[in-house]
Amino acid sequence: MKAAVLNTFGSPLALETLPDPVPHAGEVVVDVVAAGVASYTAGILSGARKYMLELPIAPGAGGIGRVRTVGPDSTRLKVGDWVFCDPTIRSRDDVVNPDTILLGWTARTAAGMALHRYFHHGSFAEQMLLPMENAIAIDPIEADDAGRWCALSLLLVPYGGLLAADLGPGETLVVNGATGGFGSAGAVVALAMGAGRVVVTGRNERALRELAHRLGPRIRPAVMTGVPSDDEQRIREAASGPIDCVLDLLPREASAAQVLAAVRTVRPGGRVVLMGGVAREGGEELTLPYQWFVHNDITVRGKWMYPREAVVQMVRMMRSGLIDPGLFDLKEFPLEQANQAVAFAAEHKSPLRLTVIRPDRGKASQP
Repeated sequence: MKAAVLNTFGSPLALETLPDPVPHAGEVVVDVVAAGVASYTAGILSGARKYMLELPIAPGAGGIGRVRTVGPDSTRLKVGDWVFCDPTIRSRDDVVNPDTILLGWTARTAAGMALHRYFHHGSFAEQMLLPMENAIAIDPIEADDAGRWCALSLLLVPYGGLLAADLGPGETLVVNGATGGFGSAGAVVALAMGAGRVVVTGRNERALRELAHRLGPRIRPAVMTGVPSDDEQRIREAASGPIDCVLDLLPREASAAQVLAAVRTVRPGGRVVLMGGVAREGGEELTLPYQWFVHNDITVRGKWMYPREAVVQMVRMMRSGLIDPGLFDLKEFPLEQANQAVAFAAEHKSPLRLTVIRPDRGKASQP
């Protein structure tokens, strides 16, 4: 198979031929049709993000594809089925505390390196080996639409947070850090779940206004200044009433003060879910106002990724029309242009944008 391979951190991806993967019991091989490219991919490939990766590797976390071959114990998946390739792989030998990796992206702990070495190459390749439970059927789609279905990877992360928050119909939500990929997707998901108002925060006023224009009147922009007291007030004014929940998706470049400004706007009895990257690189840690949390009966929860059943639920929301993948601006690249795709994703970080690699298409097929 052809794959875009990272041989050393800081070097360009190299188009190489790797052995075709062969599935064993409990495994499946998928022909990758479309693979999303995160805006921060360049930071992973350069080594700046210090993700746990053994090289060489074909990177890429998740994608859309068709089943090529299945292991001998498959009872439902069939050759040709359209599937979402879930990159979140959990070890099977500890039910309570499984080790976890993101396929083609990172191992979270040293103990997870055994998984990373076996399920190694990601979706910037023509084929991908997965545990069978990670190839989740999405029913037939048109091949031309596969790139837009990569929106699943963006939508599922905030959906995991909103499920953890138990977001209810008509509630008011703050999405803290809404101008990035996951944040803007979180606003989309919250509307589909029935949120009455969604306050979207960020420093880019133009991006916030555009998000409100595209998603409708339930979106309320709150432009952040960096002054915590001012930012709290702006969020409250945008909400025009009690705030039930805060979903924080701020990137690692943000400060703990930006998190706390949003957290302190939640009503008594409200909920806060933390999913962002603040302090991941040794920056200022979030210091919680202990007595304020106690006396206001605030629930705080950290959340990483999403439960497996969330994929099925999200597919249903997309197929029912509750979420339109056409909301996302799409730019596609053939596998041979993987480096251009990574550069494009880094340069175009606007909300509701998808950059996608199409291993099923060569240069000659591109318009």
